[in-house]
Amino acid sequence: MKDVQLDPIQRPTLTDAQWERLLAFGEPADVEPGDYLFRSGDPAYDLILIEDGEVEIVRDSLGWVEEVVIATMGPRAFAGELGLLNGQSPFLSCRATEPSRVRRVDYAALRRLMSEDDELSDIILHALWARREGLRHGPASLTLKLVGPKSNRDFMYLRRFAERLDLVHTAVELQPGSLGHLDEHGMTVADLPVAFIQGEPMLRATPGMVAERLGLSYQPHGDEVVDLVVVGGGPAGLAAAIYGASEGLSTVLLDSVAPGGQAAATSRIENFLGFPFGVSGGNLIGQASLQALKFGVRVYAPCEAVALDPVGDNLDITLSDGRIIRSRTAIVTSGAAYRRLDLERWDEFEGAGIFYAATPLELRQVRESPVVVVGGANSAGQAALYLSASGCPVRLVVRGDDLGTRMSSYLVDRLQEDPHIDVLTRSQVVGLDGDSSLERVRIDRVGEVDARGLFCFIGAEPATTWLSALDRDDDGFLRTGTDVAVQTLEQWQRVGREPLPFETSTPRVFAAGDVRRGSMKRVAAAVGEGSSAVASVHRALAG
Repeated sequence: MKDVQLDPIQRPTLTDAQWERLLAFGEPADVEPGDYLFRSGDPAYDLILIEDGEVEIVRDSLGWVEEVVIATMGPRAFAGELGLLNGQSPFLSCRATEPSRVRRVDYAALRRLMSEDDELSDIILHALWARREGLRHGPASLTLKLVGPKSNRDFMYLRRFAERLDLVHTAVELQPGSLGHLDEHGMTVADLPVAFIQGEPMLRATPGMVAERLGLSYQPHGDEVVDLVVVGGGPAGLAAAIYGASEGLSTVLLDSVAPGGQAAATSRIENFLGFPFGVSGGNLIGQASLQALKFGVRVYAPCEAVALDPVGDNLDITLSDGRIIRSRTAIVTSGAAYRRLDLERWDEFEGAGIFYAATPLELRQVRESPVVVVGGANSAGQAALYLSASGCPVRLVVRGDDLGTRMSSYLVDRLQEDPHIDVLTRSQVVGLDGDSSLERVRIDRVGEVDARGLFCFIGAEPATTWLSALDRDDDGFLRTGTDVAVQTLEQWQRVGREPLPFETSTPRVFAAGDVRRGSMKRVAAAVGEGSSAVASVHRALAG
């Protein structure tokens, strides 16, 4: 067996006072050699404090490969990983190697620790995060193995889900029509993509199936009523969830894909406060997601809300699988869906050359190949610069005649100075061509050009069709506050007040970010709206 040791940052040294405070949160237990403290696949597990003796962290055998000892831990160490904070099933096992005295810190005690002791909270969060990062490229990554064709849409969705949720995993790309070693297991092309979870194959895997198996899907807790449900995990939703949870509200965050929204698809944000050298959307969302876990936000994804109905003084949020979350308030931050060009073969090439984001995931599909970017706003300009810097010749197709109409001036200047970017104004994409993946694009004023990727940034439509009872404008955006139509104000008479800032036409239902009428379509503005909506939530609950 291979023994892979954790480095010091993942195994912090605690002072006597810190260790004594930490022990106070645990329940004592004695274990014998070979006893398991938790096993991979358990529904839930505890943070394990080792008072005396020794335990080892094990990647169980996966059928075709033997088990691996990831680390051994002795007195004054603690065993656990970042998934503890979100109720994720363990993907590693922990067992005693000698007679040991341990203390178990269950989820409720861990949440109390994180909220009551800032010093211990920071130490534990840092260690758990460092362990997640350290496990990403080692033998633990085989506990979730994703296999599928390189340019397959379903495989792309599966990978995006794993990357957005920061899951420890391995992705194996197959050439079109190839099965690699899967044919040895009796699988066919029709079975792809496949997710191997603890060595067990899941055929035709979807993000929802994997989330259910890993303990990341919503599970009702009896007759629980939470304080706040946030629907949508973009910047506005994450900000709302973080501010709500940090101020004592029991908070659930739902997203139909994974936290991040359109911001996670942005290669570089240069005008966000506090980042003078810019920050990628992925990094910004990753840090925000970690912050949400720190404050106890329960994050569920993929988890799609399909209805929101008042029931007495509460709200019922119905999920696509029929489960219902009951809450005292809700903030809708469901954002908007990407618009598509009305072209033949568009559906065929989605995920196989047509993308709505420019991140390292998409870059791997087109690296150093010619690409076309469509759009005239900041997201299109940022994508063009990112792709160009990564070795791709770029044609930026803009329907209007002035690049500066909808794009920040600093981006316009950089685009015009970049020798690898050809800006085509008053132009449109009129055709697509290729075999199993996109190979060529036709542009009306240019003709046919080689393109291994078409990156589409032409705006989005608000994701509000599931909210037919709420007051919306002609374009589907939610009205809030003083913008709520007069004819919908009658129901407020029984409440005894008018809609609060960010409150929709239904009491205690709020909206923030791109889904709201009048919002500024910027990351910083969305963060501000999400946090401000929570202030109105507190006022509504106090009333």
